[in-house]
Amino acid sequence: MAPNSSDANGVLFESDAATPDMAIPNTPVMKADNYPKKFVWRNIIAFAYLHIAAIYGGYLFLFSAKWQTDVFAYILYVMSGLGITAGAHRLWAHKSYKAKWPLRLILVIFNTLAFQDSAIDWARDHRMHHKYSETDADPHNATRGFFFSHIGWLLVRKHPELKKKGKGLDLSDLYADPILRFQKKYYMILMPIACFVLPTVIPVYGWGETWLNAYFVAAMFRYAFILNVTWLVNSAAHKWGDKPYDKSIQPSENISVAIFALGEGFHNYHHTFPWDYKTAELGNNKINFTTTFINFFARFGWAYDLKTVSDEIVQSRVKRTGDGTHPLWGWGDKDHSKEEMDAAIRINPKDE
Repeated sequence: MAPNSSDANGVLFESDAATPDMAIPNTPVMKADNYPKKFVWRNIIAFAYLHIAAIYGGYLFLFSAKWQTDVFAYILYVMSGLGITAGAHRLWAHKSYKAKWPLRLILVIFNTLAFQDSAIDWARDHRMHHKYSETDADPHNATRGFFFSHIGWLLVRKHPELKKKGKGLDLSDLYADPILRFQKKYYMILMPIACFVLPTVIPVYGWGETWLNAYFVAAMFRYAFILNVTWLVNSAAHKWGDKPYDKSIQPSENISVAIFALGEGFHNYHHTFPWDYKTAELGNNKINFTTTFINFFARFGWAYDLKTVSDEIVQSRVKRTGDGTHPLWGWGDKDHSKEEMDAAIRINPKDE
C-alpha cells in the first residue's frame, strides 16, 4: 500500500516515490510529542542483565576463552548480522531483491539466531520506520534522542500513533511466505535454541570449552554485540555523518557504523533510495559485506531481481537535495578542478 502525500514522511518502496528523482512530494518533518513514557520493567531488567553478562563475556573473550570459541562467536556474529541485513532488512522489509527458498531458509535460520523478533515483526517495524520516519509513528523516532533511538524504544510502551497507523500497513507479502509463517509460529521455541542453547553447547562438546566461557562469550557477548551494532544504525547513523543525497532528513552516511553493521551505515543513501539492494552507491562495496553476500548468491540464481538506482537518478537527487558533500561524479563534474583535468592522461583523445 503506497503512502499518501499527506500521511507519509518518507519513501518505503520505489512505487511510493512521486517526483522524477524518487522523492515524496512533501518535505519530510521531524517531530515528537510529549506522550508520557510507560516503562516496561520486564524489558529493563532483561536488558540490564544482558549487558552486565555481555561485559563479563567480553572479558572472558579476551582473557579466558579458547581461540576456537572466539572465532566461533565471530562467525555467529556475522551469521546473525546477515540474518538482519540481508534477510529481515533488504529482502523482507524492502523487497529490494528476491530469493529462492534455499537462500530464504538460510536467512531465516540466521535471523532466528539474531533474536530481534521474527522476520515478519522486524520487517513490520522497519517499514513503519521508513514510512513515518522521525515521527511518533516511527518505532525508534530519533528526534526523541540518541538513547531512545538506540535502546530506549524497547524499554517503553509503543506510542499510540505507531499502533494507530500500523494497522494500515500491508504485510500480505510477508505472510504469503511459508518459511516466514513457520518461523513466526514457532519463534519462541526456535529462537532460544538457535540464539542461546546451541551457541553454548557446541563449544563445550566441540572443542572442550568450559560452560562458563561458552555461555558468556558465544551466547551473551555475541548476542549483545550484534544487538548494539544493529541499534547503532537507528541511533548513531541518524545523528552523525554527511547527507550527500538528502539534507532534509536525519539519516546520515556513517562509515564506522557501516563497518560493524556489514554495510548498513550508508544511511542517508538508504533512506533516500530504500529499495536499492546495496543500501549504498557502488564503490562502497568494499566495506559492504551484505552486498557481497547477496552478489555471491546472485551468481547462481538464488538471489535475483536485484533492484538498484541509475546514476542519472542519483545525480539528479544529489544536485537537488544533497548537502554538497558528495564526491566527484567523474570527468567534467562541476567540482573537478581545471588543474586535474589538464594533468590527466587521455588515451586516444578526440576533440568534439
